[in-house]
Amino acid sequence: MSGTSTNPARKRGRPTADEREQRRDQILDAAVELFVSSGYGQVTLDEVAAAARVAKRTIYSYFGDKAEVFTAAIERFRGRALDDLESDERLLEDLATRLVYELHSDDAVGLHRLMIGESAQFPELADRFYTSGPGGYIELLAGRLWEGVPQGDRGHLAEALFGLLLGEAHRRRLLGLSPAPTREAARDHARAALAVLRIVGGAER
Repeated sequence: MSGTSTNPARKRGRPTADEREQRRDQILDAAVELFVSSGYGQVTLDEVAAAARVAKRTIYSYFGDKAEVFTAAIERFRGRALDDLESDERLLEDLATRLVYELHSDDAVGLHRLMIGESAQFPELADRFYTSGPGGYIELLAGRLWEGVPQGDRGHLAEALFGLLLGEAHRRRLLGLSPAPTREAARDHARAALAVLRIVGGAER
């Protein structure tokens, strides 16, 4: 066939940072959808690759094994939940509200249900889930507690606060008994949790 093709030349060389990030999200989106619908143990990397429309070796180059894919999905969720939170955020209430809103969302609840169902068979994965998810949120809360809270008490109080931010409302979400909260409802929940923490912990703003 003669003549010059009118199609744009195929891009060669290494993908740009934006292209890599887009492909990474493509893989994680496909993986999360499969994990939630079919169960972590039943999903293979071949299925993830097919759903994401990438080669299996691409998944290995970005993440490694299936457990690393799952861990990356949890870390991405945390990053997106807090991506526009200012590093000098002054109000603990704002952070607590954000956590209630995001952790009671359909996506977060779906991943939580998945991990509960798979934890007995994959204890190492459960450990990764906790470290990358709840453990990270508790650490973040500990750094934002009121001034005057002793350093040695911060970890315990942050853990207690995180428990209050989930509470029975989160259990109802896991059981499918209530819808995801609105932002207004999330703020009400956060304020109530902080009020309890002040009483129990004797903390002052």
